[in-house]
Amino acid sequence: MTERSMQEPTLLLLTALADAPRHGYALIQEIAAISDGRVKMRTGTLYGALDRLLGQGLIEVAAEEVVDGRARRTYALTDAGRGALATEAERLRAVATEAERRLSVAVVRPKVRGAFA
Repeated sequence: MTERSMQEPTLLLLTALADAPRHGYALIQEIAAISDGRVKMRTGTLYGALDRLLGQGLIEVAAEEVVDGRARRTYALTDAGRGALATEAERLRAVATEAERRLSVAVVRPKVRGAFA
């Protein structure tokens, strides 16, 4: 059975953690940068997704500290998270390659006779 494709917030979160551990606010900024400003993840969405990914074992808490009287958790990819991200990247690459192949094929469309031709 094939696995379901990753939802975009999950893909962006795992991508944001692929090169370095990050805390929540840094993740929000990184996701905006990765998506070229197209995705602005809200705090509630972020922490819900982080809790889900923690439960799935795809990320872990790398550090906890208190900054300005507030607890700050830093998150990192686990080996399972790195594997899931690599699998999704390969799936997306294969789809993009096929889309590009099909777009490059010259399509000859038959002429249609009628009022709109």
